[in-house]
Amino acid sequence: MINKLNKLYQNFSNWRFFPLLIRFSVWMGMILFWWVILSVCIDAPREYRLRHSTDDLRREYVAISERYDSLTSIIDNVVRRDENVFRKLFESNPYDLSADLENERISLHEQLMELDNDELVDMLGNRMQRAYKKEDMVLKSSDDMKYNISTGALSIDCVPAIQPVNNKQLTLLAAGKKPLINPFHRAMREHHGVDYLIPEGTAVFATADGVVKTLSEKNTTHGKAITVDHGNGYETSYSHLLDVRVRKGQKVKRGDIIALSGNSGLSFAPHLHYEVRFRDTRVDPVHYFFLELSPEEYQRIIRIALSSMQSFD
Repeated sequence: MINKLNKLYQNFSNWRFFPLLIRFSVWMGMILFWWVILSVCIDAPREYRLRHSTDDLRREYVAISERYDSLTSIIDNVVRRDENVFRKLFESNPYDLSADLENERISLHEQLMELDNDELVDMLGNRMQRAYKKEDMVLKSSDDMKYNISTGALSIDCVPAIQPVNNKQLTLLAAGKKPLINPFHRAMREHHGVDYLIPEGTAVFATADGVVKTLSEKNTTHGKAITVDHGNGYETSYSHLLDVRVRKGQKVKRGDIIALSGNSGLSFAPHLHYEVRFRDTRVDPVHYFFLELSPEEYQRIIRIALSSMQSFD
């Protein structure tokens, strides 16, 4: 009898526990459900900050992208206007140096791909030999210059080592030393210096210490011009001037204002024609700007000089 009563009590206890378990499960399910809803719909403070910081970055990115597109459009318009001015001024299409360099790189790559390993090794060896020879020449020239400076035979102040005008942005050089189209004869002729396209009245500097050798006030092809003797075989000349600020025989220092640029003589537009002579030989003035140009600026100005197609005198 007692066993039957215990069995009935256990069954009754299990029957009372079962509804409690169901209620507990329902409540836990509802809590979990509302926790998920609140997590999805309502951000925690940290999540709120992260979400809005991302929104700010997205808005800034959109604004920068729109600004970039606007600037790109402006630059493209400026380039097209510059090309139109170039065509009207020189009656020719602008020279695209970057395209030629890209074509050269592609052509060189195709040539190298056709060579076998032995040919590549021979080519590399020949190039290294040429590089070694150039290195020896540069070292010898450097040693000679150091010797001349140490013995007093050559002063760095007497070497034309700056540009004759203020051209920090490297935007004023318009023609280099090479065969160019002459604006008056419409034919290719050797251009012996560099041309700076600058307004009349721009200050012209002496590029090294020296003595004014000659002055030209007559209406010649070079117009008003100055020649400065720097010693040790170096001379510089400045042509198509508006006004001369020095006299013959006067000593000048590097950076002194010796003239104002103009449009005198046989000149296509207001500009300065600048030449460097070493031992009566005209050399490329671009290679004598080393005191004020970094290696990157030197490479850039060489590209600018190579891209010119027409001189102004």
